[in-house]
Amino acid sequence: MTADRAWFKANLGYDPIEEPPPAKTFAFDAAHGPGAQDEDFQREIIDFDSEATSGLHFLAFSSATGLSRFRDIPWPEGLAPQTAADAGGVAAGPLPQADVLVVTWTVDEAHALSRVLTPGKDSHDDYLSYTHNYAAIAADMRAGCPAVQARRLGAWWRTTIGGKSVVVFKSDSHLSQDGPKAPNIQVWRQLIDEVKPRLVITTGTAGGIGAEAMVGDVVVSPVVRFDCTAKFKHEPWAQAEYSNAAADTSRFAQAQQLFAANAGQLPKTNPRAPVIHVDAPGALAGSVVTTDFFGFDTSDDHYRLQGLGGVSEMGDAVLGLVAQQIGPTAPPWLAIRNVSDPQIKAEGTLKQQAAMAAQIYKGFGRWSSVCSAIVCWASIAALA
Repeated sequence: MTADRAWFKANLGYDPIEEPPPAKTFAFDAAHGPGAQDEDFQREIIDFDSEATSGLHFLAFSSATGLSRFRDIPWPEGLAPQTAADAGGVAAGPLPQADVLVVTWTVDEAHALSRVLTPGKDSHDDYLSYTHNYAAIAADMRAGCPAVQARRLGAWWRTTIGGKSVVVFKSDSHLSQDGPKAPNIQVWRQLIDEVKPRLVITTGTAGGIGAEAMVGDVVVSPVVRFDCTAKFKHEPWAQAEYSNAAADTSRFAQAQQLFAANAGQLPKTNPRAPVIHVDAPGALAGSVVTTDFFGFDTSDDHYRLQGLGGVSEMGDAVLGLVAQQIGPTAPPWLAIRNVSDPQIKAEGTLKQQAAMAAQIYKGFGRWSSVCSAIVCWASIAALA
């Protein structure tokens, strides 16, 4: 799938070049208008909240739909997520221990993940803020980054799936946002040290690499790799790759069937139902690629992402780095990423193409995240 202006008209109801969204549809003001930079687009993706005022304006401007249309998922008997009555801790204290730690990143990803894994408790309105060691870690963060603005490292709640305890965490710390000292590495280490999980999952949206990637597809990879050519290009891990044990796929066919409950909210022109792509340990073709720039695949391969992996995003390889630092006692981990925006046709300016990628995320990021959240459920339910 390659998104062009005709794709926009068919799926979002407007031409992104002739009639771009008005200022009131933006969560981050700098992302609107001719002066917008790549950093502004990535911040818009992080901050955009389809349930906030700007999000509602975007839904009114476009033909995108909000999570009010979410349909309950027909879980197999005995495996429906059971949301805990409380978070199991206090804001300034450590996270509770659990079998699984699931971490997501943007506001809309978290809305979708909480609908699936913690029904009845929304990530924005209900999750408990996490401020443990905030002051010490924030000392290495730049002013204006999301964690500093929120004065916390994230928020969390607990759930249970098939008898396995789970901490679901929405991070406000981001490799791409925190600053040159990369304190997100410290945050990951602290989360793992406190939860002591048997499995760690990083999940959320990503840009599809290659014309075959479709909005709603999910890439499950035990392989993550850095492609840092900008702010972190001099770090020893700038081009590092990390591999882990294979994913347990025993419930993936079931998960793919469960996509159907909400697949009607994905792009109308999708040529097929969304599928799960599973990478093997050591394989790079389907890996998750972490860039330190707002990169996205274009039909002319402007950012040279084709051949590097299955999807690109801006943080997952940090988990592989931290697991390597921990050593043999590190828990198994997986990157579970949904395709929220496909390859972009190389038409108009590169900045217009970047704006298109961000707008597709705003239209479908929450719905594609429902798919990856279901795959998180399948990975947890399969855990021995």
